[in-house]
Amino acid sequence: MAGRRRSDRKLRGKLRSPGRPPVARQEHRHRFWAFIAAGKTSEDAAMEVGVSRPVGTRWFRQAGGMAPSHLARSAKPPSGRYLSFAEREEIALLRVEGLGVREVARRVGRAPSTISRELRRNAATRGGELDYRATTAQWHAERAGRRPKAAKLAANPELRSYVQERLGGAVGVPGRAAVPGPAVSWKGRRHGRRQHRRWGLAWSPQQIAERLRVDYPNEGRMRISHEAIYQALYIQGRGALKRELTACLRTGRALRVPRARMQGRGKSFVTPEILISERPAEAEDRAVPGHWEGDLILGLNRSAIGTLVERTTRFTMLLHLPPMEGHGVGPRAKNGPALAGHGAEAVRDAITGTITTLPEQVRRSLTWDQGSEMAQHARLRVETGLAVYFCDPHSPWQRGSNENTNGLLRQYFPKGTDLSVHSADDLAAVAAALNSRPRKTLGWRTPAEAFDAALQSVQKGVATTA
Repeated sequence: MAGRRRSDRKLRGKLRSPGRPPVARQEHRHRFWAFIAAGKTSEDAAMEVGVSRPVGTRWFRQAGGMAPSHLARSAKPPSGRYLSFAEREEIALLRVEGLGVREVARRVGRAPSTISRELRRNAATRGGELDYRATTAQWHAERAGRRPKAAKLAANPELRSYVQERLGGAVGVPGRAAVPGPAVSWKGRRHGRRQHRRWGLAWSPQQIAERLRVDYPNEGRMRISHEAIYQALYIQGRGALKRELTACLRTGRALRVPRARMQGRGKSFVTPEILISERPAEAEDRAVPGHWEGDLILGLNRSAIGTLVERTTRFTMLLHLPPMEGHGVGPRAKNGPALAGHGAEAVRDAITGTITTLPEQVRRSLTWDQGSEMAQHARLRVETGLAVYFCDPHSPWQRGSNENTNGLLRQYFPKGTDLSVHSADDLAAVAAALNSRPRKTLGWRTPAEAFDAALQSVQKGVATTA
């Protein structure tokens, strides 16, 4: 034993494997996170790298939606002093041919001592022998290269308790028993729309980080950045905060969403040539009637009413969107038809049936937000001759007339009420009431009077041309 090398003396008999080698190497994961940073979904990024979609989803969820520091785009590339997987494959092939350490080193272009250490340190030892395989050697090298560092919250119980209390602590009146709030089970996903959420103190990580300086002004160990709190919440296995506490964040988001993916969000049917920037200038200055703005106002039980407002005269027309047969009867079918009544086909038919009652001269354009209910805008344009344009994302002021009208309509259709109980006659009556109100912007004329005058001028112009 005394004459053997230390690495050989440490070699024991058959060992239990520390786990199955991963399905991909570090360079695959690095490329995966590069695709994620570019805005691709975890499934698409996995396919680009060459692994299965479930593997990509698992990588994304285990990392909390954020790339590990050693795989981020800002991380330094691996140093040339370390063997690459291609070099390990070449070493394995040369060893199978029976070549010695020095000959292998000469062909690979490495020092003999490097090859000797590689064959001992990263060999497969489960069978009790030093069998060298490239995939196993790469796996061992990546495991040995980890530099785990205990999270600050995991190493400081007092700091962890402070953060947990202000994230998910009980809500209650001072001096009285805590109020538990609704019982909400943790499903590992973001809370759904219009659903109960867990009650807690719900301080933001930035509020917690800054308040620590006030509560502990002279204790340096009671300091943590808000980014470290987010990482402790989102990244599994850091041993600090439970991921259930993400339900106490204001977004309720269980996973981080890459910035590029958020910027790339948009409707596939919205192309650059139909954005509002391409709308004719005559629509912007409101000098020519016939340019409309549209939107939906929503109510309970997925009910909705469509609104159309003419930009020049503020004349309003309402679209009746009753629920379709089968709505609310059984569980909603995934990717099934929009039975609530305001799907793309229903909205297209409602706009066509309403707008075609007007002369062609006052059907110039329609501006809508990027809602999926306008996915059939191309067919709408063919059926009505109405050019359709879309606002920029999160820019409601680009449809200012329509937004203002929707606020007026809430007097008749308040939020939180079921809009499906109103018939087409009810909507016509409300539209008539709104169009008969005098408006300051029209010189105290009503929208109906202004629209009638516009129709007469259009018809007179057509007659003169004829």
